[in-house]
Amino acid sequence: MDKKIEISDTTLIWSVLESIPDPEIPVLTIVDLGIVRNVAISVSGIPEITITATYTGCPAMDYIAASVRMELAASGFTGVKIINSISPAWTTDWMSEEGKKKLKEYGIAPPNTKQQVCDQSLFAEGEAVQCPQCSSYNTYRISEFGSTACKALYQCNDCKEPFDYFKCH
Repeated sequence: MDKKIEISDTTLIWSVLESIPDPEIPVLTIVDLGIVRNVAISVSGIPEITITATYTGCPAMDYIAASVRMELAASGFTGVKIINSISPAWTTDWMSEEGKKKLKEYGIAPPNTKQQVCDQSLFAEGEAVQCPQCSSYNTYRISEFGSTACKALYQCNDCKEPFDYFKCH
């Protein structure tokens, strides 16, 4: 017989979700990234998890949904409903400060805070992105796309290291 799920179980569900790594950047959890938008228990007692992709068509979302179901099932939550929400669109503002810190320590430049304009063509020199290796702002964009579509590839002019940067979203 399935465990009776109550509204107070949302705290436990959040703690389980906080342990699920992002498949593309395993140093971050799906909660660190802000992919998990809501946790609720329906009137019929079914856990409902709302997730938003970092960009439309993200290939990791099916894997993330399966990981959520498996981890929650291992904690006694069955019949989980995953809701994929595309509105509002994911933004780097949803990333936790702890997640941004983890990114930098991992070697990926975290997104700049509260960007006012996302269109790089409006800037003569482009956006100032801090190197996660040496903290220099003397960097330049090599490619609009990095290891995944939600990141751009940069290089530092000081330490010469290439690095990914989470693009403005």
